[in-house]
Amino acid sequence: EKCPLAFWTVYHHLCSEAAGGDQTEEDPSQRLCREGGGGAAAGRPPEAEERPDLSQASVSNGSDSESGKELVELKVIWNKNKYDVKFRLDSTGADLKQKIHSLTGLPPAMQKVMFKGLLPEEKTLREIKVTNGAKIMVVGSTINDVLAVNTPKEAAQQEVKAEENKKEPLCRQKQHRKVLDKGKPDDVMPSVKGVQERLPTVPLSGMYNKSGGKVRLTFKLEQDQLWIGTKERTEKLPMGSIKNVVSEPIEGHEDYHMMAFQLGPTEASYYWVYWVPTQYVDAIKDTVLGKWQYF
Repeated sequence: EKCPLAFWTVYHHLCSEAAGGDQTEEDPSQRLCREGGGGAAAGRPPEAEERPDLSQASVSNGSDSESGKELVELKVIWNKNKYDVKFRLDSTGADLKQKIHSLTGLPPAMQKVMFKGLLPEEKTLREIKVTNGAKIMVVGSTINDVLAVNTPKEAAQQEVKAEENKKEPLCRQKQHRKVLDKGKPDDVMPSVKGVQERLPTVPLSGMYNKSGGKVRLTFKLEQDQLWIGTKERTEKLPMGSIKNVVSEPIEGHEDYHMMAFQLGPTEASYYWVYWVPTQYVDAIKDTVLGKWQYF
């Protein structure tokens, strides 16, 4: 049992003597050594040889073959392009931004990702109840697009500022004075001086336009539009069509601004809005001109 080669050698010798010693058949010990000494050469029957342990075989459950995580099917929409994406349900909004970057080339910092409002980066898709077939809206421009579009806007803005410095303050000019002399609207939104805030989720209201009528501003980020609404109608303007935004504090009420959106090539195309709370001024400019502001 401990020395099978010796056993086979003696066995062959005895068989040779019984047959008259004239055997030319290959020595079994030599054959066993030639075959590597495994299995039967180690004194074990063939059925005792090792077989794979089927109890350790893995079974795919049809979800994520690499990690076994549950997937959700999304429709990512950006710039009239649609992408069908399968993504892990327990991934965060920040992870999804990285995926969108790989699809579109948009850097995460320049993405506004919308799902029932602005998508929170720190929460998982499961936590915000994303389901199969959900539409994810993405707003933003690539770095090259921003450089191509914003450089002329910045140059125009600098030219306008230079012209403004040569003139008397806007709030003293006759065309603005007739509106400002009406005083602050009764339903004007509260202002916070010396503070910058993100745009609120509700429209900015309680302001006047150049004719003294009430006006409200609604920022539709998922559509990349600014809605300017009055009692008579609502103008829906693509943000890319707005050439410039200018503003100036109102004398005696520096916590409010007068602001204009340039809709055409000349100053005659300015749409003026009065009594804009100062905390939203920078956020309005950055949103309309394509620069995202985080506070």
